[in-house]
Amino acid sequence: MSITKQTAVDKIEVVGWNIQVREATMIVENGVSLAKSYSRYVLTPDSDLTDQPQRVADVANSAWDTDTRAAFEAHKAKQAAAEEPVPVEEPAPTE
Repeated sequence: MSITKQTAVDKIEVVGWNIQVREATMIVENGVSLAKSYSRYVLTPDSDLTDQPQRVADVANSAWDTDTRAAFEAHKAKQAAAEEPVPVEEPAPTE
C-alpha cells in the first residue's frame, strides 16, 4: 500500500495579457485517486518565469510578445499616474 501526494499543472489559460495557472494536488493510493484539490495563480507580463514549470513558461513566452509587454507597461504607467493625488490649490484669501 503506497500513498503519494502529486502536484501538477493541469490547466493554463491566457486571458488578456494574464496567464492563469491551475495546479491540481492529488492524494493517490495504489494508482487510485483518493482526493483532489486545486490552487490557482496569475502571471502578468512582468512576472519572473524562472521557477515556473516549462509548460507555463512556454505558454507565457508565446503569449507575451514585444507588443503585449509594451502595452502592459503602458497600462501600468497609466494606472500609476491615475493613482497620484492631484495637488489642490488653496484659494487666495479675500479681504
